[in-house]
Amino acid sequence: MSWVNAALRPVFDLLLAPFAGLAPIVSLVIVSLVVAVFMLIVFKRTSNQAALADVKRRIHAGLFEIRLFNDDLRAILRAQNEILRTNLSYLRHSLVPMIWILPPLVLIIAQLQFHYGYEGLRPGATTLLTVDLEPDSVPAGVRPQARLDLPPGLRADTGEVWIPAESQLAWRLVPESEGDFEIGVAVDGADPVTKTVRVTERTVRLSPVRVDRSFFSQLIYPAEAPLPPGSPVQSISLDYPDREVSVLGFGMHWMIPFFVLSIAFAFALRGRMKVTI
Repeated sequence: MSWVNAALRPVFDLLLAPFAGLAPIVSLVIVSLVVAVFMLIVFKRTSNQAALADVKRRIHAGLFEIRLFNDDLRAILRAQNEILRTNLSYLRHSLVPMIWILPPLVLIIAQLQFHYGYEGLRPGATTLLTVDLEPDSVPAGVRPQARLDLPPGLRADTGEVWIPAESQLAWRLVPESEGDFEIGVAVDGADPVTKTVRVTERTVRLSPVRVDRSFFSQLIYPAEAPLPPGSPVQSISLDYPDREVSVLGFGMHWMIPFFVLSIAFAFALRGRMKVTI
């Protein structure tokens, strides 16, 4: 999974870079349009369009029958039964294209989350750096020896805080200037592990946590390369603020306008692209 993320990260960075200085909703509109076109193309090529068109005609016929014979209970029940059976057929015909659409859509959403889901740090604003250690790497009652390497532009407001119950180390950091930084954390003489830090107001890829290389960890947190194998560090995280996308003056999670716009574009373009959905 890590090699898939390594291939996707620069692609999304490159495609979204021209919009980094604009309001997030601007690029979300374009991304939603592209995703809608992608879904329509896949749906058209992987579904039985003739069968779907026939199913939709039968559903419309059943609805027309209910309206036409609205005083005949037997006819209404028969039409409703036919509509139910036809809807099941519609779901069956839609299953194959959904199998083709959902996996790439999940990967797309995972990448977009780290462009739109968080805001970059600001100079002077405090944030929390947390390092979770492998429980087996820390003997009971022993405080690990840790070293934090910070580049110019970042400073630690406190020394490390050790939380034995969580096998966790924490520092409070303060960015002093805008820019892209890399910090290093070394524990008990092991090779340092690094973590990216971005101090910016632009809409760019942000990595709140760097995790191991397991499949699900990389699926959920694809924004940064996995931690090296054999490291005593289980994860290293930075407290980026959550972002709300402004839509007509209302702040909301980015997935709401993304899904609404994608569905709206798909229905608006289905006729032009000659797709039955």
